[in-house]
Amino acid sequence: MALTSDERVEKVRTRMKRDMDLVREILLKVEEIPFDGAFHDIAVDGRSPNEVSYHVMLLHEGRFIEAMDLGVCWKPMRLTYGGHEFLDAARNDTVWEKAKTAVVKSTGVLTLEGLKVALPMVLKSLIAGHYG
Repeated sequence: MALTSDERVEKVRTRMKRDMDLVREILLKVEEIPFDGAFHDIAVDGRSPNEVSYHVMLLHEGRFIEAMDLGVCWKPMRLTYGGHEFLDAARNDTVWEKAKTAVVKSTGVLTLEGLKVALPMVLKSLIAGHYG
């Protein structure tokens, strides 16, 4: 299936830069799709289909979701166990923002590996403060 000229232009415009807020938003969307063995289209407000597809591919490569490359785009099927664990830790907006800030302050960059370390630390700190 050949790309239309608009799809080719959009593909060129899509930068291959990872966006952690989009990662989280996609995980939230994938969590909502039915578990029916099918691969699904998802859309994120304010994001191009190519941006979403690229991040779906990254999440698949990182083993957060199961997805398939359908030639023009990647479509998710489900969250993996690791995807559920990450999303549950990242679900709360306050926890998410604190974890992102902690990672950037301590490393200068925002990575999924950094967030996987920081999210449990932020949760632990909040729990200790509540019960301490």
